[in-house]
Amino acid sequence: EAMRTGLPHVWSAGDGVVTHHRLMGVTYLPLGTTAHKQGRVAGENALGGNVRFAGSVGTQVVKVFDLVASRTGLRDHEALAHGFSPETVAAVADDHKRYYPGAQPISIRITGDTGDGRLLGAQLVGRLGTETAKRVDIYATALYAGLSMEQVSELDLSYTPPLGSPWDAVQVATQQWTRALQAGVHA
Repeated sequence: EAMRTGLPHVWSAGDGVVTHHRLMGVTYLPLGTTAHKQGRVAGENALGGNVRFAGSVGTQVVKVFDLVASRTGLRDHEALAHGFSPETVAAVADDHKRYYPGAQPISIRITGDTGDGRLLGAQLVGRLGTETAKRVDIYATALYAGLSMEQVSELDLSYTPPLGSPWDAVQVATQQWTRALQAGVHA
């Protein structure tokens, strides 16, 4: 977490090092955002500082033609391998109110721990313009803070009909997860 190597007075960051994942512990996860944060820590510590890399949750996004796919946290098999009791539920929610022209669906797979209800990860796919990349950031923030599905459902998120819904797509998925678990329905 301090970006030290096995050599005295040598620090390293980026794609060539393992990283601290907030849910998995030490892992290899080469991402640009992680590398930049690690670089700041390594540089600070090389100059005599004593800072720590706070950890990654593996947030990623890619644009393929007119689709945007994103993910953060763990998928079912990763969560299971790290001692969690995962359940994944699929949901589809519009990017904004359907009565306002141009509403587009966002497909979301959300994974939580059945033991404590904690959010473990999410994957989203939507058309360019559905703000899929920013919505995955909400999940990433929730993961960083260790929020439960219920807590994500209660977040005070912005709303206006052309841009969202009173219950954002992010919250529709967490609510679907909670309902599915209560009903005993599994994905």
